Amino acid sequence: MNPHRLAPILTPHGRLLLEASEDATELAPELAGRLSRAFSRGPGHGLLRLGAAEIGEVLPAALSYWREFAARFVAGVCTRAGVEDREAGIPEAPPEAELAQLSLAAPEMTGAEYLCPDVLRTLWAEIGAAFAMELSESGVPVQKFLKHLNPAWNLVGRVHFNLAENRKDEEAPFAFLATYTTRLSSHARAQHLPLGEALREYAGAANKERLLSLLLPVQRAAERCAWLREMVDAHEIFHPLRWSPADALRFLQDVPLLESAGVVVRMPANWRAGRPPRPRVTATVGARAPSGLGTDALLDFSMEITLDGERLTPREVRELLSKTEGLALIRGRWVEIDREKLAKAVEQFREVERLASQGGLTFAEAMRLLAGADVAGASAAVADREWAGVAAGPWLAETLRALRSPEGLARVDPGSSLKTELRPYQQVGVRWLYLLAKLRVGACLADDMGLGKTIQ
Repeated sequence: MNPHRLAPILTPHGRLLLEASEDATELAPELAGRLSRAFSRGPGHGLLRLGAAEIGEVLPAALSYWREFAARFVAGVCTRAGVEDREAGIPEAPPEAELAQLSLAAPEMTGAEYLCPDVLRTLWAEIGAAFAMELSESGVPVQKFLKHLNPAWNLVGRVHFNLAENRKDEEAPFAFLATYTTRLSSHARAQHLPLGEALREYAGAANKERLLSLLLPVQRAAERCAWLREMVDAHEIFHPLRWSPADALRFLQDVPLLESAGVVVRMPANWRAGRPPRPRVTATVGARAPSGLGTDALLDFSMEITLDGERLTPREVRELLSKTEGLALIRGRWVEIDREKLAKAVEQFREVERLASQGGLTFAEAMRLLAGADVAGASAAVADREWAGVAAGPWLAETLRALRSPEGLARVDPGSSLKTELRPYQQVGVRWLYLLAKLRVGACLADDMGLGKTIQ
């Protein structure tokens, strides 16, 4: 019998097994192996594997049904207090009415006629026992244990602060909505609900602990964010809000604080790495070969301001520098602006550009610029590399590449006066020294044995 054709079977005594069946859909060998090993430990371990770790796998209807049942258990764990600890309470089984509905919704499977609320309640308890055992075996906190089974569980039972663009509203072009995740879909995607729904879902004294656990990260963040504290006090956190660019910037600046408190932050999808693009002052040195050689060779220097690699026009640059700090709409995109840092970088590089136009930059000065150091007293050192940077132009980049990888240089003949045959590594050393000699740059050979320093 094909060991990869597996199907769940419910015995007359309500025990859930996973057995080979010729009528079952064939599973991928790796998946079949994982499920077989888990169910060999008992129904609770098998269901836990299905509901926690195999989220997103394509399964036949019967296995998918049991995965959905077990995933309810795991979602319940995620929404309980103490999920960050090494121990967490086992969530209560669904109410009798829900269990009855679940038992009637089961797809066709062997033993389906034995399925009833009591059987589901017993299996829920077995999942709880298996969870406690495997958590203890792992020796890690609950959240880390669940994340190991499937990283997507790290999002369930947590509050998300969502920022979105709303181009149709000129006065408030951003929208804010707080949501929370209740479960994962069969495709391992977090299912979101507005945070206001939590007040209704967790209504009543029996669910007070779950509500407090859900809102705890928000309370932590509100202790350090005055604007969030005002929203919480006014109960605005439970409703969608229209935000101005200033509101969005304030939120953007406090993202590290929110995340450290345990709130998940979601930015507009077109913002790379969760931030709007920034204009960048980019300087290029050594685009063309200098007229002379050595450290006194004069290299060209140029500066431009780019946005996502595209050069901005002088008019757009003036517009950027005229704006106050915050978010500005440039070329149909929201752009983050720090006017002070941007203006300082432009001023510094313009000074270097002025010096270069008078006589060019030496090779040594170019190296200092690439390292982010000051140049000839021009105060051109740029501390904030997120807003400005210096890049080597084509000629300088090729020269630096040759210095780092001399094995690619043309072979150099040391002449007939050398009465020996160079080994391969010595030939590479000669090429490197020859390039340095042409650049009139000094060399230092490491004090180690076997390098052939005497010959070189």
